[in-house]
Amino acid sequence: MLYLCPLCHTKLHSENKSMVCSAGHRFDLAREGYINLLPVHHKRSKDPGDNTEMIEARREFLDGGHYQPLRSFITSQLSHWVPENTPTLLDIGCGEGYYTSEFAQWVNERQGSCYGLDVSKVAIRMAAKRYDSVHFCVASSQRLPFEENSLDGVVRIYAPCNSMELQRVVKPGGVVITATPGPKHLYELKALIYPQVRLHPEHSEQLPGFRLAESLPLQTNLQLTGLQAWSLLQMTPFAWHASEETKAELADRASFTCKADFLVQVWQRKQVV
Repeated sequence: MLYLCPLCHTKLHSENKSMVCSAGHRFDLAREGYINLLPVHHKRSKDPGDNTEMIEARREFLDGGHYQPLRSFITSQLSHWVPENTPTLLDIGCGEGYYTSEFAQWVNERQGSCYGLDVSKVAIRMAAKRYDSVHFCVASSQRLPFEENSLDGVVRIYAPCNSMELQRVVKPGGVVITATPGPKHLYELKALIYPQVRLHPEHSEQLPGFRLAESLPLQTNLQLTGLQAWSLLQMTPFAWHASEETKAELADRASFTCKADFLVQVWQRKQVV
């Protein structure tokens, strides 16, 4: 495995059911198979990341296949941009592992290694219970516990990250594939909550040390039941702004239609001169 100790930043190696560094820092593997590499002093709250309700809603919605077009589209980009021979891949902000599982299948068919990272312990525990072909870890995306120049690819779906950390861990020529909301993403759902709906801004982040190789829009129409729409709402940040009355009315609907609007971008790390 490619893990670094989050305390002293030296390489971790396996020892029985633990990962240990040369300084003697020890991190035990959980019963489900994941490893917790988030020291207490790196947490911003007692239980950072999405809570149980949000994670369960996310799994219920994603298991319905509504975002399968996005998962398949990103996997197709992996096929184009990531080496075929023993690739190493990291999914940042992997949540309960829906996307990571398909990425891992692609990677494992090529004798590579796939990692999933999230700050939410609840999410990682749920992911590790279902998908045993992925190396899952609880860790901060601001301090990636991986060696320098160790990853052929990183996938980031909606997840924040320290751009300098990406430059550190991605190999020269390797890629970061990001998915962000397009302008009209879930417009109809937001219209139930806000008097005036603001479109997502059309802008591109800048990743120092990377070049923007592709910028690809992806749209799909979602045909949902009321309960599926409720689950979708629960996994979004604007659920906090919805009244209980609005949530109940949504769940009681026979059907609900809205648009999923994504922007997928491929960033390639510049070659070291």
